[in-house]
Amino acid sequence: MPAAGGEPLSEPAHPRLALRTSLARLSVRPRSILLLSLVPLLALVFGVVGWLLDWRLGVDSAVYRAGAITLLHGEPLYDANTLPPEPWWALLPFTYPPTAALLFVPLAILPVQIAWGVLTAISVLAMALVVRVAIGSLPTPPAVRRWWSSPARATLLFSLVMLGLEPVWRTIFLGQINLILMAVVVLDVLVITTRNSRWGGVLVGIASAVKLTPLVFVAHLFLTGRRREAFRAFGVFLGLQLLMLALIPGDTIRYWTKTISDTGRIGPVHWAGNQSLNGLMNRLTDLAPWASKAALGVAALLAIPAVWLMLRFHRRGQALAALLVTAFFGLLASPISWSHHWVWAVPLIVLLVSRLPQATLANAWKRWVATGAVVAVFISCVLLALPNGRNIELHWKFWQTVLGNAYILTPLVLTVVLVTRWALQRRRERARDDVAVPG
Repeated sequence: MPAAGGEPLSEPAHPRLALRTSLARLSVRPRSILLLSLVPLLALVFGVVGWLLDWRLGVDSAVYRAGAITLLHGEPLYDANTLPPEPWWALLPFTYPPTAALLFVPLAILPVQIAWGVLTAISVLAMALVVRVAIGSLPTPPAVRRWWSSPARATLLFSLVMLGLEPVWRTIFLGQINLILMAVVVLDVLVITTRNSRWGGVLVGIASAVKLTPLVFVAHLFLTGRRREAFRAFGVFLGLQLLMLALIPGDTIRYWTKTISDTGRIGPVHWAGNQSLNGLMNRLTDLAPWASKAALGVAALLAIPAVWLMLRFHRRGQALAALLVTAFFGLLASPISWSHHWVWAVPLIVLLVSRLPQATLANAWKRWVATGAVVAVFISCVLLALPNGRNIELHWKFWQTVLGNAYILTPLVLTVVLVTRWALQRRRERARDDVAVPG
């Protein structure tokens, strides 16, 4: 519970992650450094080779770069559905806030393919950082850590395996920034903020200025008692918008008054790749005019158990689990959540795997089934296997509808299982208390 000044009365106890210590240990392990840098180096090599051979690498990173160049040239970002600097194979609208174009400026000095290579290298390292922070945030007692006693080895193994997840490799293939934004949020919420740093919340504010969906983590900070960091995050976000209003007033006003509500610039909301409640409702109702409003209503109802679940995890010292509840609620509630936005499956799988050694004989099979099911959903590429596009999703059979909304169903099923388990546990405790009172 937060005190009057915004600080929590009692901070949940969990291991404090020492990134400096981890980096120091890594610096004396040349083999680990080589393995960790292998994929990023390959990405940079592919970028250079792609530039020399004129490969089509990174559709979205090409749009980011084009947005930065357009900003530098003083041309409008949102007047047309394409930008002049875009290559012919990446003719897409710029859909991000004006602040994103400013932060993408470093990409403007690089050729398209090398810009993809740089973003990919940073993304892979960002995913490794997420894995390391997730491992360091586990509240598991040292006595049962076993395999986790070597976080460096676990980080390397997870980082390589996670490349097989569809949200991860699609993010890399497209040149997206999902892994980078996730790392920024995880680092802020689970490391910087927990140390009462004056920089707590700043990275969340910057991430929200690049893509609006991280604004949900401002609410996460506020509800978990980090009100000072929440206000700081929102202040950074608002400050960056005011900066862009001063630099490019026309584009900034146009974005916040017209572009932000124009989902047609982003893509068809009913396409199978949109794994959000909005996409689900539009697919189920055959694009009914009230579908998007119904999705907002469902999201509002889901906010109640989501907040309860998040706070329960937070009070029990499970900061990573609490953050994941917020992240997946944000994915469900967002009007558009493409499959590559679901990179939050990475820390979720780390959390689920970490609980396997703690299982008893009675519940071991349940945890193995749950973990295996989650991994299967995100590694199976089921969304690519199903027929999609050209409104085919509106005519799916029942089994196709289930598989075609697998990402959406995963956090919903996990929530139902957790709430049901805790409700049954509470009932058993009450029953034991009722029996014990007469005795």
